[in-house]
Amino acid sequence: MLTAVDHVQLAAPPGSEDLLRAFYADVLGMTEIPKPPLLAARGGCWFRAGAVELHLGIEEDFHPARKAHPGLRVTDIAAYAARLEAGGAKVEWDEGLPGRRRFYSSDPVGNRLEFLV
Repeated sequence: MLTAVDHVQLAAPPGSEDLLRAFYADVLGMTEIPKPPLLAARGGCWFRAGAVELHLGIEEDFHPARKAHPGLRVTDIAAYAARLEAGGAKVEWDEGLPGRRRFYSSDPVGNRLEFLV
């Protein structure tokens, strides 16, 4: 039986690890976690914040998804939006989900991310 989501995997183009580290660690405030050696040889990087784990895997013919995205809960959505904007990320508020505040942004390689409370 399912009990939780262990992680979400997003794709990224070859050679983008430094961009991803700058965004996920410095802008989002996540901590990079080591990949197992066999997987580290494939490139990419993994990040964690609390129980949230995002894996960025290298895909040779990378194209970011336009609709698919992880939905990430935050505690102070206005402060988090300001943090992303200060880090150079575009924030797009969306009022389409009744009873919830949320916005969308993208990482430096175009992966769509949703932040909500």
